[in-house]
Amino acid sequence: MDELTTVREWGTATAPDGPSDQARAAARARLRTAIDEESRSAASRGRVLSRRVVFRASLAGLSAAAVGVAVVVARGDEDDDTPRLSTVSATEVLRRAAQRTRAEGSDLPVPRNDQYFYTQTYITRTPVKGGKTRTWTDESWMSVDGSKPSLREEYGKIHHDPPLGEHEVRWPPTVYSKLQTMPTDPDELLKQFRRVGGDSPKADMLAFMEGCMLMMGPRVMPPGLQAGAFEALSKLPRIRLDFDDVDVVGRSAVGVSYPEANWTFLFDRRTYDYLGLRTKGSVPRKVGKDDWVQSGWYWETRTLQDIRVVDRIGQHA
Repeated sequence: MDELTTVREWGTATAPDGPSDQARAAARARLRTAIDEESRSAASRGRVLSRRVVFRASLAGLSAAAVGVAVVVARGDEDDDTPRLSTVSATEVLRRAAQRTRAEGSDLPVPRNDQYFYTQTYITRTPVKGGKTRTWTDESWMSVDGSKPSLREEYGKIHHDPPLGEHEVRWPPTVYSKLQTMPTDPDELLKQFRRVGGDSPKADMLAFMEGCMLMMGPRVMPPGLQAGAFEALSKLPRIRLDFDDVDVVGRSAVGVSYPEANWTFLFDRRTYDYLGLRTKGSVPRKVGKDDWVQSGWYWETRTLQDIRVVDRIGQHA
């Protein structure tokens, strides 16, 4: 079967009237961008794109526009000159990330209550309107059961956290035993995320943010909890792929976000490894006696670089 026949049959089988004008326009725009990018890449290697490669990009782009998914382009391992096109949705990315998390498991020993979790987090912050990127490599030693003082570094500043009080409640929890009590079943976990928003119109957005908060900070996920969280959030109807090409410590990432929420999960485009979180934030500025405004908007990315179970603060291994 030739390629034009494929397109004609696709149009009649998938949608009798064909894609809408808006879908076609969106597909053409993405196609032009893809062709430009591939052409520049090919030119830099002294190669010429074949008609078949260009056609595959156009067919994938048109299909994606019609069914509401995104095209993630990666290069094949065997032939660097041949793009590998894969059509996936935000839902599928989260599900594959959950599968990847379960397959990898954890090589951490089961911690004792008197031990610490040592974490090293790499942070980058770039102004939204452009400018110099700032970086930090923060180290933290968090008491496993919260009964001992912890040392937490944030943006290079040291914080000495006292032991948690007997009835102190934190969300998300930082104490390992409390994280262990959270459900790993995706449906039950999604119910817990949704308790914050209740029946409000923004309940799903708040649930997504709860999932992001669970992953943020120097905390350790018990077995099954991270995978359960990804699967729970994959059930939200409005999650979407972030099309920005994000570099996370030398790895190309695809993001999953939610409308109106300034939080994005970042995953490796090839392996679906969870790489970290990207957030949009600002610096509050006082403009009156009791008035503040948000200014200096920035993009921030957090990546967990290392995690170990140690016996004392200051120990790395």
